[in-house]
Amino acid sequence: MKSKSHPNYIRCCVSCACGYKFETLSTKDVIKIEICSHCHPFFSGQNKLIDTAGRIEKYKNRLNKKTKYMKTK
Repeated sequence: MKSKSHPNYIRCCVSCACGYKFETLSTKDVIKIEICSHCHPFFSGQNKLIDTAGRIEKYKNRLNKKTKYMKTK
């Protein structure tokens, strides 16, 4: 086996934007992430809808218009 062909794994501190921190092995010493398994809606079971400029309402209105159009035909 060749020497120096594999990277050196060191202990790494991973920190999320929600404040959760954990340690793992990586080639980097610090990793910062935006979303983790503790704050992600799929894993935590909490649905957090972030409404930016009424996008959810716009989508619902469009969906309602399409369903009304489909029902009339």
